This record gives sequence, C-alpha cells and structure tokens, in this order.
Amino acid sequence: MTSLITRRGLLLLPLVLLAGCDLVVLNPSGDIAAQQGQLIVVSTLLMLLIIVPVIALTIFFAWRYRQSNTTAKYDPDWDHSTQLELVIWGAPLLIIIVLGAITWISTHTLDPYRPLDRLDADRPISAAAQPITIEVVALDWKWLFIYPEQGIATVNELATPIDVPVRFKITASTVMNSFYIPALAGQIYAMPGMQTQLNAVINKEGVYDGFSANFSGDGFSHMRFKYHGMEVADFDKWVKKVKAESNSLDRTSYTALEAPSEREPVRYYGKVAPDLYGAILNRCVAEGTVCMDKMMHDDANRMKIDAAAKNFLKDGNVSRVAQIDAAVCTSSTNLVKSNDARAY
Repeated sequence: MTSLITRRGLLLLPLVLLAGCDLVVLNPSGDIAAQQGQLIVVSTLLMLLIIVPVIALTIFFAWRYRQSNTTAKYDPDWDHSTQLELVIWGAPLLIIIVLGAITWISTHTLDPYRPLDRLDADRPISAAAQPITIEVVALDWKWLFIYPEQGIATVNELATPIDVPVRFKITASTVMNSFYIPALAGQIYAMPGMQTQLNAVINKEGVYDGFSANFSGDGFSHMRFKYHGMEVADFDKWVKKVKAESNSLDRTSYTALEAPSEREPVRYYGKVAPDLYGAILNRCVAEGTVCMDKMMHDDANRMKIDAAAKNFLKDGNVSRVAQIDAAVCTSSTNLVKSNDARAY
C-alpha cells in the first residue's frame, strides 16, 4: 500500500512543481503576445494529433505482441496494406499542410515590423491613432529607453499607456542582445550598428518583467527591467515625474553610462540630446567619429562616379563628361571628408 502511494506521489510531483510556474506566455496582457500564445496552442494540438496516437499504438503493440501473449495473431508474410499506408502518410501530410498555412498567415500577421491594425480581437485601431515611439538600446548590462517625443530617457524602467500602439526601435551598443517582454510580445534581437523594430500594444494595467533573452556576458542574468502598463493619465504623470529630474543624457553622459555595469538601479533623465539615438545606431557617439550612414552615403557616391567613368571610357560618349564633372563637384567634399576620417 505504501509503495502504491509513493508511486502515485511521484507521478503527481511534476504537476506540483509546474504549479509554481508563471505561464505568462499563454496568459499575456498584450494583443500580439495573445495571438502568439494562441499560435503555440493550436500548433501543439495539431502535433498532438500525431504524437498521441503514435505513443498509444506503440504501447498497444508492445503489450499485445509481448512474448507471453500466445493468442496474438502472427503473420510473418504480411508486407503491405494500402489502407494503412494512406493513414500513415495521409494524416501527417494533412497536418503539415495545415501547420504550413497557419505559419504562413501568422508570419505575415505577426510581423514585428508591421504596424498594428487592432488593439485586440474586438477593437480595430483608428486611422488617426498615432503610436508612441520608444528607442531601445541594449547596454552592458542594462537597458536604456529613450522617448524622443517626450524628450526623456530611463534606465531599466519602461512605461507605456494601455491600449495605445507602441513602436520600438531597437539597437545595441556592443554585443548582440535580445529584447523580451513575455506579456507584451515575442523577443526581438538587438544588434550594434543595426535597427530592428517591434510594434505592440499592452491591454491591461500592471507591472511586467522584461529581460534579455540572449546571453551577452557576465551581467546577463541581471539584465532585467520592469515594464509598467498605465492608464493614459497615469502615464502623463509618469512623464512629468521623469521630466522633473535634473539629469541630462547627452553624448558625454551616455559614454559614462555605456561602461559595463551590473544590477544598475533605475535612472531618469529629464532631457535627452535629440541626435543621441542616431549616433548610437550609427556608432559615432565619440567626437570625430564618422557615422556609418554618412560613410555608406559617401561610398555610394563613389561607386556612382566610378560607374559613370567606366561607362564613359567604354562607350566613348563625350557628352558624359559634363555628367561626371557634375557628380565629382557635388560629391568631392563628402569624399574628401570620408577619406580624411578613414585615414585618421
């Protein structure tokens, strides 16, 4: 009797351990995360249509054709069944087709770059609605959030009003990272010198966890922040509170903030240099550094000039001389600056 109770207890132990899990992915507070959660459930159920019968039949065959069961039919010459082949190949094929269709549709519908067209399943977004823009920078090992429209910035604290679309522009300062708020939407990579995007909306008030989902060094495990979903009036009060701070975030203070640190406390900046995020993205925060977009623009001009010169020499078209001269005149200043910067 005791051994039976012990065995039953061991079988129930995984359920007891799982009772402490926070299944926020399947019970989120944002519409995008809710749609992603539904996709996980539907995909899992479709796959279980194959997994459960296969496991059940495996157990059934092992039991029925065990060595001690002499009543089971033994047919060593059997080699083919059209009906069985149709079931074995037809059922998985149909499920793969359905999964493929669902994946294709959801991939486009839940594209993080795609502007939102609804607040939730029952409320579309009006054409006049304007999203809030938040610029996210993954640092070592903390998160910087810049609100360009409000002119403020925070470290390790994020806030947005509920039922208002939010457009995140995401980059990193040094190594690749991942921006993830399970209650809001799926994770999005943050990479230095590149910008990714996420369009999302939070539908319920609350305080949610955000963190890095990509290992990035010693302080990775503490690279967490709190995300506050607020009523519009409360969000406005929060913005005023941050604006009241005397700290200002410019290139100098950003350089100090960028230094690696762990367990960074929440910080508010009442003012932000308007060109700071662009400098971070294009890796030209330090004075005298040529920005990546400027460098690429100069390279594109140089390629145009080279192509024009080659065509002129190839075709012998004298009328192209004026075009080449014009291109050289308009681009020479940029080219000289770019060459000087690279030489430096």
